Amino acid sequence: MKVSDNWLRQWVAVTQDVQAIADQITMAGLEVDAVTPVAADFSAVVVARVTELAPHPDADRLRVCQLDDGSGAPRQVVCGAPNVAAGQKVALALPGAVLPGDMQIAETTLRGVASSGMICAESELGLVEEKSPGIWVLPDEAPPGEDLRRWLTLDDHTIEVDLTPNRGDCLSLAGLARELGVLNRLAVQVPPVEAVIPVGDEQFDIRVADAAACPRYASRILRDVDISAPTPLWMAERLRRSGIRSIDVVVDVTNYVMLELGQPMHAFDLERLGRHIEVRYAGEGEKLELLDGQQVALDGDTLLIADAEGPLAIAGVMGGARSGVNSQTRHVLLESAFFAPLAVAGRARRYGLHTDASHRFERGVDPSQQVRAIERATRLLLDIAGGTPGPTVEVCDHQQLPVHRRVFLDATRVARILGMALAHDDIVDILTRLGMTLEPSGDGRWQVGIPPWRFDIEREEDLIEELARIHGYNRLPVRYPRAELAPKRVAGDRVPLDRLRHLLVAAGYQEAITYSFVSEALQHAFAPQSTAPVLANPISSDMSVMRSSLWAGLVRAVMYNLNRQQQRIRLFETGRIFEGGFADEAGELTQTPMMAGMLCGGRDAEGWSARRDTVDFFDLKGDVERLIEAGGSGEAWRFETAEHPALHPGQSARLVRDGRCVGWLGALHPRVLESLGIKTDIYAFQIELEALTRGRVPRFTPLSRYPEVRRDLALIVEESLTVQSLLDVIRTEAGDSLVSLRLFDIYRGAGVAEGYKSLALGLTWQHPSRTLTDGEINQIIDNIVAVTAERFGAVLRG
Repeated sequence: MKVSDNWLRQWVAVTQDVQAIADQITMAGLEVDAVTPVAADFSAVVVARVTELAPHPDADRLRVCQLDDGSGAPRQVVCGAPNVAAGQKVALALPGAVLPGDMQIAETTLRGVASSGMICAESELGLVEEKSPGIWVLPDEAPPGEDLRRWLTLDDHTIEVDLTPNRGDCLSLAGLARELGVLNRLAVQVPPVEAVIPVGDEQFDIRVADAAACPRYASRILRDVDISAPTPLWMAERLRRSGIRSIDVVVDVTNYVMLELGQPMHAFDLERLGRHIEVRYAGEGEKLELLDGQQVALDGDTLLIADAEGPLAIAGVMGGARSGVNSQTRHVLLESAFFAPLAVAGRARRYGLHTDASHRFERGVDPSQQVRAIERATRLLLDIAGGTPGPTVEVCDHQQLPVHRRVFLDATRVARILGMALAHDDIVDILTRLGMTLEPSGDGRWQVGIPPWRFDIEREEDLIEELARIHGYNRLPVRYPRAELAPKRVAGDRVPLDRLRHLLVAAGYQEAITYSFVSEALQHAFAPQSTAPVLANPISSDMSVMRSSLWAGLVRAVMYNLNRQQQRIRLFETGRIFEGGFADEAGELTQTPMMAGMLCGGRDAEGWSARRDTVDFFDLKGDVERLIEAGGSGEAWRFETAEHPALHPGQSARLVRDGRCVGWLGALHPRVLESLGIKTDIYAFQIELEALTRGRVPRFTPLSRYPEVRRDLALIVEESLTVQSLLDVIRTEAGDSLVSLRLFDIYRGAGVAEGYKSLALGLTWQHPSRTLTDGEINQIIDNIVAVTAERFGAVLRG
């Protein structure tokens, strides 16, 4: 929800600056995402009137304009805009003006003709993002010589409020003003809405087939509306500052009323409607072309506005092209309805839509505002575009409207929950300003009548929450609970998760937290063989299934950073993955805690002493080995060459512990990278947390007083031989006194035949109770050489 600061102050006479207002709203539970100026910085731009227009003597596309800028002397400006005309009111940048982008205006000569200033377009003043096709033509009432910023109150800000789903009542200026009024104990100046006296008795036949889905539907005919009438600049500016583009006077008025009162409205072209309007559910095979040109096949549980010829609109979401208002419209049918939130919830997302109307109807609008909105829109349209109004027609089933709720409130309970007592007068004042009615029941108790726009208040705790946030969470006393806590027992054979996190942070990783919901396409890319639980009512189409791999969320985080010029990325996440179906589906839902990570970019952070090369598979393997070593059970783990559908063949391995696959690591498959539009190599790992955190109880091993003996071996083996299989055999043959076996070099080149490699191994022995002799070590070496030659064809390199 975006709203103009100046517009909000017309409803509530607050004196704080805009940032203080934003902080106040945020502390009341309505988080402000941004406070942005409504216009870019510019100076010395005034309103001027074009008095004369003449062609440029030496340029066909230029014209010489004489302007009245209020100074009393004519000003000459050369202009190339195709839409400049005599008699227009325009925005004139005087010599010395500074426009957005540090564009400075000075007196100059264009093709031999003096020009003293510049006639501006909206885009040149930073009021619109797209380039304007011509100059900005101001309304006739614009006074020549008036400073443009002051006349249009451009020293204003847009306040963008991110509302939680339960606060749909604040999706309007009236709702935000009510909040600001109670926070500052100020009266709210609500613009009066008086009933428009109808001319004649023409009505349109309205039928509601399902009153539970649409308990109230109001409409009114307006004939002879001048659709070509320009939207007043003050209204267009308020719409712009609220994030809505001006379209035409009818649509602009309905949007304006929606912003003002929170009631979405729709306008039909009366001459395009059939004999009647009916609110009903879609029939089998029905289709609708929407206002945006999209044609959708309608599901049977989609609530429609229809006429005798078929669907006109998806109720509470978007109108159809067949009955929409256009430049030829003369007669209009205004609609204002209350749709039950459950009847329209999720329908917009199902068709890939999200509109201002659906955003409000899904959260619940005030069920008493429909006729008031019709009257407000009618008055605005009559004042701007003229017309002849008929009577307001209302179809209402009062039994189906939301029940008027009453909630019991006890001041004693308020004091117990908040940790402080609020004065009775403060309780009454706060709740009354929020639109509630209070009937005293004696001894600090009230029966509180809940206003129809507050769908979120159902019990006493909700009222106490209202008192807490208006009084101020920061003003509540801080009291710490007193409790006797026993020391937490830590299993000696478990590695704390925090230790694993710290190891990755020390290696340069940052922890990410991603959604458990992912798109079906992304899920299939990383876990094509998994059966992921499908959400019945997803937040959006790209969050429709539960994740079967942490990679699906992590890769989106990596893409987000890459798209913002971050090239060296290391991210990890811990969380659950899901496989199977929900409880009401076939199959059993399994949830497995996992740890996963992704890295790409340079091996070292940028610096004068840093290496310039990028990470590879073995950087990833080294980070995984650090995690494994934390448990002290490294001998229980094995890296085995294997293929995974999401990993690059030849650069992937599975992690095996005690004979069971518990994880994977490797480079992402080029096919996956291409489908995501990623042009850099990304390496990833994913391991079951249970296997990672399962270690062994530390135990002391006596230190030997006897010297170590080291021997180095260089064995030539086939290129296809895995090092792990060679190490397993050597470790078996080296005996119990072997304390270290390391691969410290791999060589290919001169002296080694093609298809072979030389592996350099360091072996260290140490006996706990005596010194090992050269004869013993030589015998072990001979055995190792003989066995590896027999098993693998290994040759001792000379």
